[in-house]
Amino acid sequence: MSSNIKNTAFAAAAAILMSATASASSTDIINTGAYRWTGDSIVQGPYKAYAPTPFKIVSDYGAVPGYHMPIDKVWELKNDISQYPQLTTSNTLHAAIFNMGLDEMVNAVEADNTLRTGREWPGVWTRDVSYSIILAMAALQPEASRTSLERKITPSGRIIQDTGSGGAWPVSSDRQIWGIAAFEVYKTTGDEAWLRKIYPVIKNSLEDDYKTIYDTETGLVRGETSFIDWREQSYPTWMQTADIYRSEALGTSIVHAQAWRTLAEIAKLLGDNAEARTYNERADALVRAVNNNLWLDDKGYYAMYLYGRDHLIKNPRAETLGEALAILYDVADPNRARIITEKNPTTPFGTAIFYPQIADQPPYHNNSLWPWVAAYWTMANAKVGNAEGVMQGIGSIFRPAALFATNKENFVLDNGDIGTVVNSSNMLWCLSGNIAMTMKILFGINYETNGIRFAPFVPKALADNRSLNGLHYRDAVLDISISGYGSRIKKFYLNGKEQSPFIPGDIKGHNTIKIIMADNNPEPMRVNNVPNAKAPLTPVAWLSNDPSVNNPMAPVNNLLQWNPIEYINNYIVLRDGKQVGQTSETSWLATVPGEYQVVAVNGDRVQSFASQPRSNAKEILVDLPNEKTEMTSPEAQARPRTPLHGYRGAGFVETDHEVTTINVPVDVPEAGVYSISLRYANGNGPVNTENKCAIRTVLVDGNRVGTVVMPHRGVGNWNDWGYTNTVETHLGAGRHTLTIKFLPENENMNFKVNHALIDQVTLRRLRP
Repeated sequence: MSSNIKNTAFAAAAAILMSATASASSTDIINTGAYRWTGDSIVQGPYKAYAPTPFKIVSDYGAVPGYHMPIDKVWELKNDISQYPQLTTSNTLHAAIFNMGLDEMVNAVEADNTLRTGREWPGVWTRDVSYSIILAMAALQPEASRTSLERKITPSGRIIQDTGSGGAWPVSSDRQIWGIAAFEVYKTTGDEAWLRKIYPVIKNSLEDDYKTIYDTETGLVRGETSFIDWREQSYPTWMQTADIYRSEALGTSIVHAQAWRTLAEIAKLLGDNAEARTYNERADALVRAVNNNLWLDDKGYYAMYLYGRDHLIKNPRAETLGEALAILYDVADPNRARIITEKNPTTPFGTAIFYPQIADQPPYHNNSLWPWVAAYWTMANAKVGNAEGVMQGIGSIFRPAALFATNKENFVLDNGDIGTVVNSSNMLWCLSGNIAMTMKILFGINYETNGIRFAPFVPKALADNRSLNGLHYRDAVLDISISGYGSRIKKFYLNGKEQSPFIPGDIKGHNTIKIIMADNNPEPMRVNNVPNAKAPLTPVAWLSNDPSVNNPMAPVNNLLQWNPIEYINNYIVLRDGKQVGQTSETSWLATVPGEYQVVAVNGDRVQSFASQPRSNAKEILVDLPNEKTEMTSPEAQARPRTPLHGYRGAGFVETDHEVTTINVPVDVPEAGVYSISLRYANGNGPVNTENKCAIRTVLVDGNRVGTVVMPHRGVGNWNDWGYTNTVETHLGAGRHTLTIKFLPENENMNFKVNHALIDQVTLRRLRP
């Protein structure tokens, strides 16, 4: 497609923003202005994909010129899928897309009975396989799901956080999705031995996290946004990986809330009611924390995360997976849930991973659509009865599946193409999302601990007579037929006998289920159709001294300045996380001590990230005792090629599995609330992968005050010194002992290497 054609198509889509069920012709099922699902075809501009049979898709789509990955033009059934449920529907394209999901699912089952992440991605990854299991694999591949989950348990019986920034856990902290997935396998199999196996794994992992990554002030969970694990793709560039640990994300906090809820349900099933109450209380506390700290009344959805250093602020972006999980896991009350589906921005190609986009980052998590995330979003819309949201959600999954004749991982939100930084065909979680649209929404199959509850949601545009035959469930095989449309079941039959829409878990043999929908029209709800948008660039701010300030009480660095940003309406100035003013200039008198940031706002009132925090509050700098200048720990995996330098003072202290306690005497001249951080180096791994993040507990006068993390700063990069996250505590005037201690809950995902260099402690007075 030429750039002119693409630009014209997108401009038209942005201008039209048609209803999902609006039609350009009588056969249109969906028309967003960017593409149409019409009959058995997907049409986008001059391109078309169609299904001549339920076992073949043909496409003439042409991708961005020069893109490095080949485009599949034809999908044709290659594997035997007869043991899996067979879909019959009058729409051949729908049947073909479902069958392609099953076909690629068979491709994903490895010889060792684990689930491969994607054609380009071998192996089992914790979050990928877990989200896939919840969507569809627990139902269709229960044994492969179980085997895959077992691969992600440590020898000590904890869940492995296998990917993430700066050394995996606890910078990335969404591993608890494993527990939700493991419980889904129990629901589909009823295997009590499996339930007893996963219970201590989930419990031990959650208890470790509870000590390490929970913010006692906000009640939220620290760490990277669930699955969005390329830091530059979703955070301002000034944020170090320690800052990401300090941040508190919507999606990750909700995953933890549901993990506690899951643990409570397992405890109750195993007869431990007292423990169940404790776990439910922790889930309830997280739900309150999300609603109290992240809800944006003016937006109608939750903020993506809190971020900063001494003072956290909200990132007001919408984050689709987090918003969807808030609805699906009942974090949002019914009223908020409806509002979210009507307010979360939806572009002509679908909902973004987050919105608005980061202008100076390429498409991947940024400026992209991932079909499996769209699947969770579509299920959330079905739960609240937003028919238009369901239609656009299904369309955003079926469009690329047909045009690319495979389940690709992600797509550029600007044009629907595959020109993202990294991509793959036959992606496990995307094929799972494809299958979930049929099984979980149109047939309404919901697995519970004691059976299956049916709650179909069929928009009028998808009214049909459908059947799903040969679904294996525990000791039974189910043939399911459904007719009509709507959000309510008119009649439900099991083996010819009318009953409530539930079948028990102990059902056996071959069974027929017939569902007749009420043909009701749910209350009309809107979708927030918008063109894709990019936020302004992040200001770069600094503090300097203005000698003209005639205030002896003003701090030395009393002038905040920043670089000008193009196309900006105004700037917001923050002090200690609160707005203190607006200006069209590029400077601000910072005569009141505090932590300052600047936010750029464009003419559409879209905000940039806040600039890097700059503080002119009083500081106490303490060089560590017992300093040395050469590294001797056997744990150091990537030793420097040149002599160590860049440390402050006379040297540094090395901490590892052998050196577990460091005591630092501190003289505090003035009582108050102080933040504490460490200056450190960790060259044991790269910034973006591996698992050697160093973790320590901080105590003051023997009392625990928090956890600090020292993530990787680059392989062998021991001369790059940075700062940990801050922990906060009240200190009286006088002498104190600060202890940096390695406790059992500080063990990382590597187990052998938990090592860093520390040269200085910074204490900053925040308030009296």
